[in-house]
Amino acid sequence: MTPLVVVLAAGQGRRFREVAGAGQDKLLAPCVGRDGHRRPVIEQVLRNLPVQFTRRLLVTTADRPGVASLARTYGCQVLIVEPGGMGDSIAAAVALGPSAGGWLLVLGDMPFVLPASIEQVAAALMPDSIAVPLHQGERGHPVGFGAGFSAALAGLSGDRGAKRLFASARVAEVAVPDLGVLWDVDEPQALV
Repeated sequence: MTPLVVVLAAGQGRRFREVAGAGQDKLLAPCVGRDGHRRPVIEQVLRNLPVQFTRRLLVTTADRPGVASLARTYGCQVLIVEPGGMGDSIAAAVALGPSAGGWLLVLGDMPFVLPASIEQVAAALMPDSIAVPLHQGERGHPVGFGAGFSAALAGLSGDRGAKRLFASARVAEVAVPDLGVLWDVDEPQALV
């Protein structure tokens, strides 16, 4: 089955705000994408989702109506959560679709991931494994979790994401020539 794409966009972006200013939201910051067009960070992320992934869910907070609106424009269901950690966001998303054919976790602050890399990670996903892109020996995002991880993902909480699940799982590393799988925008200078 095609996995449910979960775009995680509920983080507070503290490091970005420390540099850019308290009122700045990194997800709405202007960003020149790999296609040369300037759009908000989150819109770049949403545009990069391959069209065949029609089951899409964006997890965000109530104080981000602009992010939620863009998500709906790109065919995402929107889940509003209380500010918390990545583990809380993942658990809430899985609770909405516990019988999905797997989950492809896409970070809302990674606007430079190529659609082909997302497709390759999804293609490597098996019910009992984790699939992760590998660029020059370093693991990146998005990360895919097979259907067998439903309970483990639903049990996550706090700031820790799903990284701890790697220790006891079969992990399929997918080599990609895409630097975008490692490129997040935690600070404004990463947008250049």
